[in-house]
Amino acid sequence: MAKPPSVDHCMAALEHPYKAEVQAVREIILRIHDGITEQVKWNAPSFSYKGYLATFSLHRREYAMLIFHDGAILDDQDGLLEGDYPDRRMVYFHSLDDVAAKRPRVEAAIREWIAIKDR
Repeated sequence: MAKPPSVDHCMAALEHPYKAEVQAVREIILRIHDGITEQVKWNAPSFSYKGYLATFSLHRREYAMLIFHDGAILDDQDGLLEGDYPDRRMVYFHSLDDVAAKRPRVEAAIREWIAIKDR
């Protein structure tokens, strides 16, 4: 059985207009907690911590979309997380400035998700 591709390999081959934004968000997420792992899911970076945490969906070319699995469990007071699905919420990134502006809220959402999973 072939070894699955590494996320770095996947990123090197990625042709997407928001590749820089995806890389910036990867770096943000991976710095939050040593227990967060990364793998390739849906041909994009995906993050886990005691189960799937978040996965990029890069099918659309107008933005980079990060899907928070079980995102509905988060207390999203400021409207960072979009969607009204029973099992997920999304964050859309439209530029590196947008990544920088959303960084504190993304970090807070991930820390909250980890705290919930650690209970």
